[in-house]
Amino acid sequence: MSQPDPASVSLCLLPRLEGLGGPASFRGRLSAALMRRGWQVHQTPDDPTCAAILVIAGTRDLPALWRARRRGVRIVQRLDGMNWLHRKRFTGVRHFLRSELNNALLAFIRHFLADAIVYQSEFSRRWWEKVYGPVNKPAAVIYNAVDLQEYSLQGEERPPADRWRVLVVEGRLHRGNWLGLDNALDLVRRLDGWQGKPAELWVAGEVVEELRRRADAQLPGKVRWLGVVPRGNIPALDRSAHLLFSAELNPPCPNAVIEALACGLPVVGYAEGALPELVGEDGGALAPWGSQVWRLETPLSR
Repeated sequence: MSQPDPASVSLCLLPRLEGLGGPASFRGRLSAALMRRGWQVHQTPDDPTCAAILVIAGTRDLPALWRARRRGVRIVQRLDGMNWLHRKRFTGVRHFLRSELNNALLAFIRHFLADAIVYQSEFSRRWWEKVYGPVNKPAAVIYNAVDLQEYSLQGEERPPADRWRVLVVEGRLHRGNWLGLDNALDLVRRLDGWQGKPAELWVAGEVVEELRRRADAQLPGKVRWLGVVPRGNIPALDRSAHLLFSAELNPPCPNAVIEALACGLPVVGYAEGALPELVGEDGGALAPWGSQVWRLETPLSR
């Protein structure tokens, strides 16, 4: 089959994503890569030159997807995981309703509108098929990618010699993520004093004040809150640490882990979600959770 001419057709990426988080990062990188190859990229499903639509997770513009599908435009949906922490721990009424709506949108597009599915990991595929059942359409697993010219070992940054530095990189940490942050604090507590060196935790991302207060109370003076770090600064940050701790619970395919591995930073965490697929035997160390992570039980292997 001949490939379409990038000069005569265009690709639509939905929805318009900005700010924090893996989907926005993925969209920005993919859009830039496609444009470097001569493709026209936009966010208008009704564009008559549109040859295909990539739905990055979900979109509320379902009528536009219906119209595009009727015109014969191919729709591919990219799926990671789904919202679940709001069902286990109170995160606010608004967050609960938004999470449920997003899950419903993702499932509707997957079942009725998408011509093909791209899962971010085998874990994601199993999760969706378990909760919403398999779908009779082409599907593949494609892990998130990073630019190895940008994320690499090359750079002047080095971890400090007089202390252990553990790094956590997340887009957002809200109240439902306390257990993940608590696990990171426990690791720093155990590292503190090993081989005669103190340990510290650096946290990059947007963290609600409640979590910051609780963490500072547990480890006074040991946590440095970096706030939102520009994406271009992440490689240098990775190279300045000894370990990256993956704090997300049941991560479907965390960008922070892939970026850290590309920079030569070992990853530690629990063997849940997609981490066993990404880290493997050589990229770091994963411990069994030992209890029910889906019930937010404290890990037995702490």
